[in-house]
Amino acid sequence: MAAVTTGCAGGGPDRRDDRAPQDSRPPALTWQQELRVADAQQRLIRQCMDRQGFTYWEDRGLTLQESRPVRFVQDDVEWARTHGYGGRIEAKSLRVRERNPNGTYRQSLSATRRAAFDIALDGGDDAETLRAPLPAGGEIRKRLGGCTEESERTLYGDPAAWFRTSKTVSGLGALYGDELMADRRLTSALRAWARCMKRAGQPYEDPGAARDAVRGRTSRLGEARADEAFAAERGTAVADARCARKTSLRAVATARETHCLDRLRDRFGEDIDTHRRLGRQAYDRAVRIVPERG
Repeated sequence: MAAVTTGCAGGGPDRRDDRAPQDSRPPALTWQQELRVADAQQRLIRQCMDRQGFTYWEDRGLTLQESRPVRFVQDDVEWARTHGYGGRIEAKSLRVRERNPNGTYRQSLSATRRAAFDIALDGGDDAETLRAPLPAGGEIRKRLGGCTEESERTLYGDPAAWFRTSKTVSGLGALYGDELMADRRLTSALRAWARCMKRAGQPYEDPGAARDAVRGRTSRLGEARADEAFAAERGTAVADARCARKTSLRAVATARETHCLDRLRDRFGEDIDTHRRLGRQAYDRAVRIVPERG
C-alpha cells in the first residue's frame, strides 16, 4: 500500500487545508439521504422504462431501519436489540435479490425484446464506457447508457464526474486504513472497548472480531437452531453497542478517520468536494421524486 498518510498513525498535529475553511465544505450525505437518492434513481428508471414500453420494478424490499448500514462501530443499542448485527436483514436482502422480478420479467421476453430491454435499461453493448482511476492504483469501468444514464443525469447532472469521484472517495480507505487502525488514540479506545466487552462476558479484541465470532456461531448452529443463534447475535451486538457508547469509540474513530482524510486533501480534496456537491445536488432533487422509506 502506498504510504501517503505520514503521521496519521501517530496522532500528531493536524495539518489544515488553508484553501477552504472546514465549515465551507459540502457535508457528506447521511446513509438515509443516500438511500433516498438510490430510491429516486429507481423511480426514474421505472418511469423511463415505462416510456420505452417495458415493465420495471423498483428495488425497495427493505424498510428504512433494515437498510441501515452496520459500520465498524455500531453504538445504537435499540437497533442492536432488535436486529443484532443485521444477520436476518442480510438473509432477507438475499431473498429479495434472488426473487428480483426484473430478472424474471426479462427472461420471459423473446430474444428480440430481451435485447431491446437491455438497450433501454443501460444502452446495451454500444453504451459509453466510463473509467475511474483508483487512488491506490488500477481502474474501474462501468457501461452507462439508456434509462440508467438518464436517471443519473437527472440526479447528478454529470454521470461521468459522479462515477469518477465516487470511486476516488470510496477508494481512499486503501491509502490510510492501516495507519488508521494503528492510530494510538483509536487503539486506546479499542482497548477500553475490549475491557468493557470482557466484563460483559464477550471477550473480543475489536468489533470486527465480535462479528466474525457471531457469523461463525450462526453457521455452526444452522437453520435448526436459528432462533438460538439470533438471540446470541443480539446479545453480542447489544454489549458491543453499549461498550461503544461507554468508551466513545464512534466519536474517536470518526475523528481519527477525518484526520486521515484531511491529510489526503492536497491530492484528493477537489474530488472529495465534487463528490459531496454532486451528492447534495442529487439529494435535493431526490426529495422531490420519492418520499423517505418507512
